[in-house]
Amino acid sequence: MALKIRLARGGSKKRPYYRIVVADVRNPRDGRFIEKLGTYNPLLSKESNERVTLQVDRIKYWLGVGAKPTDRVLRFLDAEDIAKRPPRNNPKKAIPKKDKEEAPAEDAQAEAPAEEAQAEEAPAEAPAEDKEK
Repeated sequence: MALKIRLARGGSKKRPYYRIVVADVRNPRDGRFIEKLGTYNPLLSKESNERVTLQVDRIKYWLGVGAKPTDRVLRFLDAEDIAKRPPRNNPKKAIPKKDKEEAPAEDAQAEAPAEEAQAEEAPAEAPAEDKEK
């Protein structure tokens, strides 16, 4: 049986409140869980002590048994020095994105030669139409 330490959402619409629980991975997010290990209230300020509450001894027990925390819970555990969260590597983050304003300007330059080619063909056809009339 694979175990996860994860968040189970509670609260009402647009007022989230989370319980930190240990549950079987096959159970739904808000479904049956084995034990409640803490709470997380994202509506409180980051400086508030009640924003995240953890039962440290029980969390250490479940980590020792083999439960894997989700990324968000691992962030909480790393802040409390219970578990270490390895840094992530995102090499694409450092590459600057093309601005949306520059992209149409480049497209306009590419379309300009095509418009000139059509303009050259149009005068050649115009005298032919005059002859038909």
